[in-house]
Amino acid sequence: MTTEGGAGSGPELRLEAIVLAGGAGVRFGGAKLTAPWRGGRLIDGALTAAFAAPVRSVTVVTGADPAVGAAAKTFAAAIGQTHRLRLVHADDHAEGMGATLRTGVAALPPDAEGAFVFLGDMPLIPAEILPRLAAALAAAGAQAVAPRFEGQRGHPVLFGAALLPALRDSTGDEGARAVLLSLGGNLVTLDTSDPGVLFDVDRPEPS
Repeated sequence: MTTEGGAGSGPELRLEAIVLAGGAGVRFGGAKLTAPWRGGRLIDGALTAAFAAPVRSVTVVTGADPAVGAAAKTFAAAIGQTHRLRLVHADDHAEGMGATLRTGVAALPPDAEGAFVFLGDMPLIPAEILPRLAAALAAAGAQAVAPRFEGQRGHPVLFGAALLPALRDSTGDEGARAVLLSLGGNLVTLDTSDPGVLFDVDRPEPS
């Protein structure tokens, strides 16, 4: 199901954000998320989007890089949002994205009605899409909502409460992919003209 609608109106949901930041960044050469990137650290981009989202809290799931938690704390303090930051560590992060995802979902407040899932290596998520996703989840009664750029689904995905139990059972390195595939045409997508919903960083930028 695809729509080009704007923010719209509807009941506000109790939403949270999860930033998956537990990977080893092997193709990057390690320590990817804390590497310098455009005047800051790579993870700053994902954190910027997560804190800009209409959410009560931002849960950063750490793993392979022990410096990620400190970087998240520094960023949150710099923008005066320390009170919204939550850090959790995925002990089994080596298993893959499924491990960090289920750790993050398990740490959400029990009354959460939905969660944005951000990837730590996607630094250019446009802030304008975030309230639109939240409004679509509330108005459409959808189970999940995602942005779409030129026909391709992007990030972040906003999952409704009904899907959180399935995300807590995520395994392997595919994260939420199996859950999204199970939705088929019931996944609501919002078209955007910003390619940032697809952009991720795999390797260092050339100097």
